Amino acid sequence: MVRVPLSESERERGVRLGRALREARAGRSMVEIALRAGISTETLRKIETGRIPTPAFFTVASLADALGLSMDRLLREVEAPEEPLARSS
Repeated sequence: MVRVPLSESERERGVRLGRALREARAGRSMVEIALRAGISTETLRKIETGRIPTPAFFTVASLADALGLSMDRLLREVEAPEEPLARSS
């Protein structure tokens, strides 16, 4: 099976997802949130930095629950950015 490369908009959406999760985490540690969500700290780190731009639905749902976020709110934050993301090199 060949995986189709992600589009630029899909990668940007992954970065926005990571940013929203990181902001919601606030002062809580990655270890605390990862444990609550049932994922590894490294997976959380990769999602927050956009290195995993399309995490599984249940991973996102577990993170939202661990952070006390509704999926609706998270979707609004990810789909409607306040400003376009700067392209990083």
